[in-house]
Amino acid sequence: MNNTETTYNIKLDQVFEGPMALLVHLIKKNEVDIYDIPIAVITQQYLAYMEWIKLMNIDFAGDFLVMASTLTQIKSRMLLPTHGIEEDEEDPRLALTKPLQEYLEMQSVAEQLASRNLLGEHTFVRPLAERDHAQLPDEEPYVQVGLFELIEAFQKILTNISDDHRLELTTDRITVKEKISEIVDILEEQNSMTFYELFSKDADKAEIIVTFLALLEMVKLNLIQIVQHLESGIIRLFYL
Repeated sequence: MNNTETTYNIKLDQVFEGPMALLVHLIKKNEVDIYDIPIAVITQQYLAYMEWIKLMNIDFAGDFLVMASTLTQIKSRMLLPTHGIEEDEEDPRLALTKPLQEYLEMQSVAEQLASRNLLGEHTFVRPLAERDHAQLPDEEPYVQVGLFELIEAFQKILTNISDDHRLELTTDRITVKEKISEIVDILEEQNSMTFYELFSKDADKAEIIVTFLALLEMVKLNLIQIVQHLESGIIRLFYL
């Protein structure tokens, strides 16, 4: 990848939600109770996500680093030996429990408000004529895909590429802008595409990273909507 693309940056907080969303994602993924968080496991997975995002040259919001520090501190406190007065000591994980409760409550309220047609269907959105091709099939059960589900999908792609395609060459690399243009051309022709249709059979690591950055930029620019079919698990891009 050339130097321009190596330094290509997207600010994380301009695209998706913040560190609390990642924490909730990990808790749901591990199917654990917010009152009994396996802090060592969650901390390890949280830091792994941060390393992967860092590899993509994506800028962190400061809140992500604060949460990483908080998790590490709680993990350290959990590892300290007790001295027979553990019943009088506050569980260090409670520092996360209350913020998680508040976040989930706010998220629930936001979802309820979003489902209400308070000011009319077309308030603060582009005219219908510009959005005809962006409508999801009403009969299909789709859910919005967040950053962290997207990361997992890309990790699977990277894991599955053969060793022959892991080499990163420094010449003739497609740029993020070129990749965006390529995706737009496809979506203008067929309105939507599946996640796996983004990649050629001989895609290497460099191309996969550029595709990931291109998708984040397109989400930030409100060019696409990324959703997942509830039953099949297939991730699909829709052109807005």
